[in-house]
Amino acid sequence: MVGPMQPQAGEDLIERILAHPADGDVVGPAANDLLSELYAGYPVENLTRLLHSGDDQLVPTATWLLSELGELAEPLIDEVPPLLSSPVRSVRYDAIGVVLDNADERHGPIIAQVMNLSRDPESGVRWKVLEFLAEASIEQLRAGASSLPPGQIKELAEWLILQDDEEPDAAGIVIRLEAGDPVTRLFAAAAAASLSDGENTSLLEHAALVEEEEIRSFAQERLSESD
Repeated sequence: MVGPMQPQAGEDLIERILAHPADGDVVGPAANDLLSELYAGYPVENLTRLLHSGDDQLVPTATWLLSELGELAEPLIDEVPPLLSSPVRSVRYDAIGVVLDNADERHGPIIAQVMNLSRDPESGVRWKVLEFLAEASIEQLRAGASSLPPGQIKELAEWLILQDDEEPDAAGIVIRLEAGDPVTRLFAAAAAASLSDGENTSLLEHAALVEEEEIRSFAQERLSESD
């Protein structure tokens, strides 16, 4: 019979990852085992040793671990801003998920940083921003919008918040999907997703026809879930 996880196991795994940052055959299995240790109670704060190791090859591993922990990552939410501005696509992508799971009204600047990634050059990152905008709570969206400087993204965020009202602007969503620029279409697709249910998918059907691949694939995925 296997006994309870010991803190030393987590320590050993972090040391193993730190010693072999470029060896995927070592880091991958060790990271999976470390994730199990974190779920079992090994303090998430110890991931700062990977985040601050100075080795850029370890930051993606640490960010992936944070993204897999859900709300257990909350103690490290203040580590996320530099991850959102990382030059590494997978780090930005995973960091967005950490914000969705853990940010609240106190974290407006971090949420605003996610909203600004709606202009990210990478389609996959923009897809993750779209998921964030569609899934975020109204409190998260308000906190982010209030922290944005005046400009297009602030205006779109405030418009998206208005769609949570009793009478959302369905016609306005369609217009933005058809005639807007790529960032406008992304926010409109988020509104379409948040307003769609199993019975009324017409807005998502509009989103599935737009030019941007990340919006099309997101809308098609949501449509397949509603079948």
